[in-house]
Amino acid sequence: MNDVLIIGTVALDTIETPFGKVEKVLGGSATYASFAASFFAKPALVSVIGRDFPKDCMELMKSRGIDVEGVKIDDKTFHWEGFYEYDMNEAKTRKTELNALEHFKPEVPEKYKGIKYVFLANIDPEHQLSVLRQMNNPEFVVLDTMNFWIDNKKEELIEAIKNADVLLLNDGEARQLFSTANLVKASNEALGLGPKAVIIKKGEHGALLFTKNKHFSAPGYPLENIKDPTGCGDSFGGAFIGYLAKTKDLNEQNFRRAIVYGSVVASHNAEDFGLNRLKNLAMSDIEKRYREFQDIREF
Repeated sequence: MNDVLIIGTVALDTIETPFGKVEKVLGGSATYASFAASFFAKPALVSVIGRDFPKDCMELMKSRGIDVEGVKIDDKTFHWEGFYEYDMNEAKTRKTELNALEHFKPEVPEKYKGIKYVFLANIDPEHQLSVLRQMNNPEFVVLDTMNFWIDNKKEELIEAIKNADVLLLNDGEARQLFSTANLVKASNEALGLGPKAVIIKKGEHGALLFTKNKHFSAPGYPLENIKDPTGCGDSFGGAFIGYLAKTKDLNEQNFRRAIVYGSVVASHNAEDFGLNRLKNLAMSDIEKRYREFQDIREF
């Protein structure tokens, strides 16, 4: 039985970094999140693809134990084209083709509606809200977003945040959403909307966890080999909720462990283009780097 529901995008990405370029490889927020979650849990996916979506990509997702019954098929698959310069913390968009995503209306299959752990990966906040309305009282909801939705659908995004247990966003988005340069202030304002926790991703510099009375700073992993950071934030979120679904422990201390597992999987993801690293990643690799994170933080 599936224990994590993920809604987000499934895409074909064209990515260029100082270390190479790939054309129309499997990507999208829900794809990275579900791959990362699959190391700990059994994800179910709600998204949309086109009739041009490669069969081998669909088979790859199924091979990870990802349930794709909730993936609709429409005209053409969402395509994003972007590039990175030597500042690998910021992607620059060359082209976005919404295609099937433009008229997408998420429908949650009946067998998914009782899933207790829900990850609202980066997608239109109206879709995030739609999925929540279709669920039967989920126990734990994590919401991710991006600057585009803050600019264009802030009211809907705020409403979605009010229905989440954890808000996940990067430092620039936190400052933008709450119109402040201070991340502590931004987090307190976010907590005031209803979430029990706020996680602020800081790229290569790690992540911050804010709850009502506590604060935790997770380190970034000192990677020597970085090829493509696309999907790292989504991988972080997927591993985070996947670990919590596996352990069924929602206390603050376990959030800290889940954040470190999220950081571990995200750090591996950055080591190759697209999903190439996650496709070949073993649980032993994850546990080894988790222990390294523990050592980095010990003093």
